[in-house]
Amino acid sequence: MREFTTTWSCTCLISGLLAVMSGACSKQDPYVPPDLFYYFASYKVGKNPTTITPFDINQDGVTDLMTTNVSSNTLSLLIGNGDGTFHDHVQLHVCQEPRSLATGAFNADSYPDIALACAGGDEVAVLFGRADGKFQEGPQYPVHRTPVAIASDDLNGDGMADLVVALRNDKIKVFLGQGNGEFRHGAQYEYGDTPTSVALSDLNGDGKTDLVVTNGGPMSNAVSIWLGNGDGSFRSPTDYRSGRRPLGVSVADFNNDRIRDLLVINGERDSFSIFLGNGNATFQAAHDSGANAGPNFGLARDFNGDHRTDVAIVNLQSSDLSILFGRGDGTFEYPPRNYRTKAGPFALALYRVTSTEVEEPGLVTADNGDGSVSIFLHRGLKGGARPKTAASSQSTQ
Repeated sequence: MREFTTTWSCTCLISGLLAVMSGACSKQDPYVPPDLFYYFASYKVGKNPTTITPFDINQDGVTDLMTTNVSSNTLSLLIGNGDGTFHDHVQLHVCQEPRSLATGAFNADSYPDIALACAGGDEVAVLFGRADGKFQEGPQYPVHRTPVAIASDDLNGDGMADLVVALRNDKIKVFLGQGNGEFRHGAQYEYGDTPTSVALSDLNGDGKTDLVVTNGGPMSNAVSIWLGNGDGSFRSPTDYRSGRRPLGVSVADFNNDRIRDLLVINGERDSFSIFLGNGNATFQAAHDSGANAGPNFGLARDFNGDHRTDVAIVNLQSSDLSILFGRGDGTFEYPPRNYRTKAGPFALALYRVTSTEVEEPGLVTADNGDGSVSIFLHRGLKGGARPKTAASSQSTQ
């Protein structure tokens, strides 16, 4: 369902005696969304990228990019130059059909590591970061079957990164980290209908990591909340009805009550759902809002500095990026601000040029149909920040 807003003015225009005597009120101009971003550049990567992850691969203070390329069985590494541009991508051949990626410190050194959900190989593959910005092959763990999404956090309070993997055959699998780069098999749950994404967060403030799963199958169309027990296991889930074919979920605060809410992207009927949290890991019924054609991935942030959380969404069918500005209550102003992308934008991330800049973050898209990534830089700065050149707009995840 799309929502539209009409605002009426009750302030009379006093432009002479006639206006004063008439007391007439006028309709305000339609809402015009601010134009905060601009297209900067695109860079080629492998075939059909499905994720985009900004992080400092070689630890030089400059943000780099990594994509998972599902059709070329590769990762693409784009090393940043510190000005929003990148070296030509380097492809790293990995497992079969790398579909999703999670980063973490898996072997206790200072270099970022990677865990891959390898949809075509029915396995989770671990890669260890090195001092030279390259990666070393680590262990592989078979799963059954078709891992499509992966997330990392400490599930059992031992200070070591663990993994949660969504399997296409209605299963959720846990791997518990040992701190040396290896994982042991944890619990496996069979539930729901075609899980499409996973997210980890403490939803009720008890210090234990909870799990959120979207179920995109026609028998479910729901988001499932799994409360963590603090030992790497989860309680029986509670389902909340979402829009049709939910594809992704993330956690944010949309009404400034310091309680975690949910953003769910629905792959059918061009919508996304906001679930406002009650503070105890339960949620109010979904409020659906409209995106453009074929929304596939979204993230939440205050982009315009009004202390209200906004949403950025990439739309696979209309090949554009939509920014919807929040009203502070879980609803959004319409129309959105749309930016044309390359063909088939599939994923999205925040992007800053370096980790030391003060500019507002821009955005980077993974363009599945074009085999590229596209950089959109932010025009504005945070309050009190000194303006800089457009090409030095900042970034991070």
